[in-house]
Amino acid sequence: MATGHMFMAMSLDGFVAREDFGLDWLMKQKTEGEDHGHDAFMASVDGIVMGSGSYRTVLTFDAWPYEKPVIVMSRTLSPDDVPEHLRGKVTVSALAPREVMQFVSRQGWTRVYIDGGLIIQSFLREGLIADMTVTVVPILIGQGKRMFGALDADIDLHLLESKSFPSGLVTSRYAVV
Repeated sequence: MATGHMFMAMSLDGFVAREDFGLDWLMKQKTEGEDHGHDAFMASVDGIVMGSGSYRTVLTFDAWPYEKPVIVMSRTLSPDDVPEHLRGKVTVSALAPREVMQFVSRQGWTRVYIDGGLIIQSFLREGLIADMTVTVVPILIGQGKRMFGALDADIDLHLLESKSFPSGLVTSRYAVV
């Protein structure tokens, strides 16, 4: 079965977005000239599975940022909610995490980018994330959408690498053991 891989930034206090899914706090970081590994990570995956909150946020960007196929996990969106210019690039699915991974495996995907706080949490609970790259941004935003939430049991991690940058960002990659 395909493996799930996470690549996310969060505030120092553990939030991936504001309550309204806003990313203004992330966009104001001065990181020119720093390679945080996003392009290499994107080259390593076959496609993206994200939640509807992340999808709605990405729709507000000036341009669609993904060349890889995207599956949006949602119980409220339908295929008709995908704008015409993204049809064929974005699929809406109400499948559960394990079912989504089985579906993409049948499509030939081997590595899947798992994106969005609640989606990451559900994939972690199901044991569907192989490794996590987390970039901690040196800012406290006080409240918002958490990257991690309640778990049924501890999830052990093994640090693979960690790197700090002049901007103050710290990127760490962990294997889920």
